[in-house]
Amino acid sequence: MEARSIDEALTDCAVYDHGERRGGVVPLTEAMGRAHRAKDGFVWIGLHDPEPAAVEALGVQFGLHPLLVEDAIQAHQRPKLEAHEGLIALVMKTAEYVDETERVVIGELMIVVGPKFVVTIRHGSPVPLKGLREDLENDRTRMERGPGAVFHAIVDRVVDEYADVLDGLFNDVDEVEAMVFSDERNNPTERIYRLKREVIAFKKAVGPLVHPITRLVEDEELPVPDRARPYLRDVLDHLVRDAEAVNSIDDVLSGVLDANLAQISLRQSEDARKISAWAAIAVVPTMIFGLYGMNFEHMPELKWGIGYPLVLVVTLGICVVLYSRLRRAGWL
Repeated sequence: MEARSIDEALTDCAVYDHGERRGGVVPLTEAMGRAHRAKDGFVWIGLHDPEPAAVEALGVQFGLHPLLVEDAIQAHQRPKLEAHEGLIALVMKTAEYVDETERVVIGELMIVVGPKFVVTIRHGSPVPLKGLREDLENDRTRMERGPGAVFHAIVDRVVDEYADVLDGLFNDVDEVEAMVFSDERNNPTERIYRLKREVIAFKKAVGPLVHPITRLVEDEELPVPDRARPYLRDVLDHLVRDAEAVNSIDDVLSGVLDANLAQISLRQSEDARKISAWAAIAVVPTMIFGLYGMNFEHMPELKWGIGYPLVLVVTLGICVVLYSRLRRAGWL
């Protein structure tokens, strides 16, 4: 998606005090001032596909470390956790499963959390946070916990979406398994390969995130609000479960692909045996009729009254015997 200016990229900018939103959309230049003037307030800013200049301006406004600004500008990063001057920044991969095309659409989300603000910078389309913001604004008790509660809610929402992706993948894996082991002569190799490619992309989003979330839970030196740690531990449990599930899907697909290739090889062998068996049966009438088609002068049986039907009966009998033997042998 094309990068957008700060005004175009800004999805929302709001100040919260005592768990309630104060006013509507706050101008970005006034956001931090209002948050500091609020007794128990913070600002939550959301950006979607901002251009580099917009991120740099935001960094100046909030005093972000240049390394954090650089990470926010450069999309397509691995999930990671950074801590600078009392701030924490988490890069996550968002995921959405499109069942119609059997694709896992991967996006990127960077969350920067400080004592008085939360900044979310999204790249790509999956997992919009507008609905999450509305849910939190209707839960004053939760919002009173400050930026830590927002941080946990965002991470939890992204990880919850992973479970939906896994459900879609499991359904499609079940379908290809049924196709491979059905009696119908299907060849879902291309579908299996495409699913495996999507699983690998999803695996790169889920697996590397386990370490950063583990650090958030276990590293006491990180500036994570204490009230957020127990909730993040629950998120970590779900994330580890998802990482194990996506690994199992990858293993199952590898097994299904091997089984499908074995099925194709077996079918090819069966086809070759059938072709050979029918060719062997066809040799008998070909040889006999070819012999009588040579127009030799001295062939006594040509003058027999029963010669013609006798040859037909003998030819048919030999063919029937060959067919029975080959069928018992499993070639037909």
